[in-house]
Amino acid sequence: MNLFVFGLGYTAGRFVARERARFHGVTATRQTPGTLDGVSVRVFSPGETDPRIAEDLARADAILVSIPPDSGADPALSAFEEAIAAGPARWIGYLSTIGVYGDQGGAWIDEATPPAPSHARTRDRVAAEDAWLALGARTGKAVQVFRLSGIYGPGRNAFEKLRQGKAQRIVKPGQVFNRIHIDDIARTLAASLDRPRPGAIYNVTDDEPAPPQDVTAFAAELAGLPLPPAVDFDTATLSPMARSFYGENKRVRNRLIREELGVRLAYPTYREGLRALV
Repeated sequence: MNLFVFGLGYTAGRFVARERARFHGVTATRQTPGTLDGVSVRVFSPGETDPRIAEDLARADAILVSIPPDSGADPALSAFEEAIAAGPARWIGYLSTIGVYGDQGGAWIDEATPPAPSHARTRDRVAAEDAWLALGARTGKAVQVFRLSGIYGPGRNAFEKLRQGKAQRIVKPGQVFNRIHIDDIARTLAASLDRPRPGAIYNVTDDEPAPPQDVTAFAAELAGLPLPPAVDFDTATLSPMARSFYGENKRVRNRLIREELGVRLAYPTYREGLRALV
């Protein structure tokens, strides 16, 4: 099986590293030239497109898409929709976000909950999901959408912020977030490759939505680092994007990946994940 990856970033890169042995060949796009062990790199950016990508897609049995929408359109579909449609790919995975559900007032939701995006970036995500699913319906290819919660793992976790002195223990009463360890994302994608279902949508998230200040406090205790003081959300120093995340409150169920794909999370809550990373 040959794998083609649009956007070899943190998440897709971890999946390739974990699952490289199952693929005969792996080709992936990045915005800048470079070399990676075991991966053929192609440049794909707003200003440059490697002409070999169309040929790569003609040999790709699986395609993983990890590029966000740009100006309301999906870059990979805008450039290569017909090449993908004509190619042999029998599995296509699109990495999206649970942000498409918007604010649910802290309620429990699942894949049957209609999207209710609150921002332009998540409205673009819904449009991209729809476009990929429409391609699958048109061509008969097994397109799956994976809605990811807050991603953490090696190099991206609460310990890093604590050690850098950048952590804040922000308190907004009633606010919770779901998270997902990057290895559990890779585990879910691998399970889907073994059990493709055209048109499937999966929430890829942990078992326990939790207040962010609890996660920071647990990490500080594990690492023996000073606990940042509690900061009220209304007075906290946050970027506009970070503040917008706190405007959405929901509890996301992951039952479908467990029951349909047989996924057993290695890190079902932030506690297991942080203990493994400390």
